[in-house]
Amino acid sequence: MKNRSIIIVTGLSGSGKSTAINALEDAGYFCVDNMPVQLLPKFLELRSGDISEVQKLAFGMDLREKRFAQKYEGVFDELRKEGYRLEIIFLESSEEVLIKRYSETRRKHPVCEDGTLLDGIRAEKEQLKGLKKLADKVIDTSSYTVHGLKDLLIKHSYEGIDSARMKIEVISFGYKFGIPLEADILIDTRFIPNPFFVPKLKNLDGRDEEVKRFIKKWPETQDFMDKYLSLLDFLIPLYEKEGKAYLTVAVGCTGGKHRSVAIAEEINTHIKMLDRNTGVKHRDIEID
Repeated sequence: MKNRSIIIVTGLSGSGKSTAINALEDAGYFCVDNMPVQLLPKFLELRSGDISEVQKLAFGMDLREKRFAQKYEGVFDELRKEGYRLEIIFLESSEEVLIKRYSETRRKHPVCEDGTLLDGIRAEKEQLKGLKKLADKVIDTSSYTVHGLKDLLIKHSYEGIDSARMKIEVISFGYKFGIPLEADILIDTRFIPNPFFVPKLKNLDGRDEEVKRFIKKWPETQDFMDKYLSLLDFLIPLYEKEGKAYLTVAVGCTGGKHRSVAIAEEINTHIKMLDRNTGVKHRDIEID
């Protein structure tokens, strides 16, 4: 599988490489931070039999490995010759921002030996200037928040690929069995008349057409759906912009068999029509 995608996240210490690795991991990449560059070809050989994990790989590499600056060019050239799709993302920040970040974390700079922190930052810049020239993308993170940088990396690496976008799950549930702990957004549909009290509908569930028709016929149901779907249309892009990898929309009724199921199905269909990565689960539908 020599055509698989490999992203190398590198750059200056304190510029946000760990945040970038975490973003790619959330987006579906198999990530390894602080990978010794000389071990990369061997690592790829070891994992070549497992297609599910080697399609998209990301590695954090920098001067924490002492010989990185001397070895990266030869290793990267060889991988490209072998047919790997290699992309180098180089992160940097202003000296003022890097000094501030190190002052806040009190971590030791990897190139700072006997000199000052600023000396270490400038020495690292010098050692990595050749790698910066080779990079496919250079990102100055000085003005980015953690969430902003995460969002940027996800959009850059997966633009136009559905699997990279935020994954949405719609869950129906019954309040008498407890609220789903994973819920991000929760709505109560117990204001809708209950099909449970209609004898011919009692033993059906919200996936059956008769139950759906019963639930949809009430004016309050239609008003609710119009308003709630509009709210979700507003919220989902904002959650995605914030950098969430997963969003769970929970829909509850008394027993989790009729109203919540039918409404969850409608919500999932609407979100899917927006070309979103979504799925539906009915947690309590089989519970008597």
